[in-house]
Amino acid sequence: MAKRQSIYFYNKPIITGSYSIVGPKEGNGPFGQYFDFIMEKDFFGEKTYEKAERKMIEHVIKGAIKKSKIGADKINLILSGDLLNQIISSSYAARQFSIPYLGLFGACSTMAETLAVGAMLIDGGFFDNVVCSTASHFSTAERQFRFPLELGNQRVPTSQWTVTGAGACVLSKEGKGPRITMATFGKVVDYNITDVNNMGAAMAPAAADTILTHFKDTKRDPSYYDLIVTGDLGKLGSEILIDLLEEKGLKLGTNYTDCGHVYFSRKQDTMCGGSGCGCSASIFASFILGKLNKKEINRVLFLPTGALMSTTASQQGDSIPGICHAVVIENIE
Repeated sequence: MAKRQSIYFYNKPIITGSYSIVGPKEGNGPFGQYFDFIMEKDFFGEKTYEKAERKMIEHVIKGAIKKSKIGADKINLILSGDLLNQIISSSYAARQFSIPYLGLFGACSTMAETLAVGAMLIDGGFFDNVVCSTASHFSTAERQFRFPLELGNQRVPTSQWTVTGAGACVLSKEGKGPRITMATFGKVVDYNITDVNNMGAAMAPAAADTILTHFKDTKRDPSYYDLIVTGDLGKLGSEILIDLLEEKGLKLGTNYTDCGHVYFSRKQDTMCGGSGCGCSASIFASFILGKLNKKEINRVLFLPTGALMSTTASQQGDSIPGICHAVVIENIE
């Protein structure tokens, strides 16, 4: 049943397996104990950072399938995307699997996009098992969107650190685990932010729009959820989000947090925190699903956010549109 931008799933897909991988800096952060695999070096045994990012996606897909205890021959589709031009990390990784593949791009909101699309495909009865994945790498994102690392550019206070990390989940028609019960698809929102070092401000309006729409569509309030978590707004972006929502009369409680804001410790010197596709994906596939599987939390509103920018648009002085999609994950019988 569709209700404005929100979709309720009748045949609620089950998250039967998940896997996460991160770089050494990320592994030394507050969530290090929860990740499945921590790389010793950002190159991950490859000659370039781009090939390392590709290998990360291959790694998490294999890991999620193994943990789901579903054979790779029973996976009907891989849904994946990343930040690089033509989503080459995902597409090149997919060639290692003899499984149909659908590439998706939502910038840093890609994990929610893959989960929502995968859930619809299973809910509609088209597939039984779908893999959802995404990744980002600090070194590949920096030289594509900003400056070569060799220049050693100074980081401004509003900047965020692109997470070197990846996450993957297996959605299944049958099995045990938390279920995806609904999704709210976001609109593209643009508040005319042009600073590529201020992603939080560019994405916060889209997150506010999706959150307001979700609660209007569902007639719920923030207290319904044990955890409301945005993707990678960072410290500044999450503060802007709270202000935007309070202007509309919606107050988030202590059950709200942002993956980017909490990803790194203060001593790791990442300015406003983490960002990138792998930011929310790696925390979701490890910490959040771990809490859900242990029944320590039972209702989660997961809201990855994305800045739909490109180097071409930025160099032409264009503003940065934002997007945010919401996915609801619950423990239900």
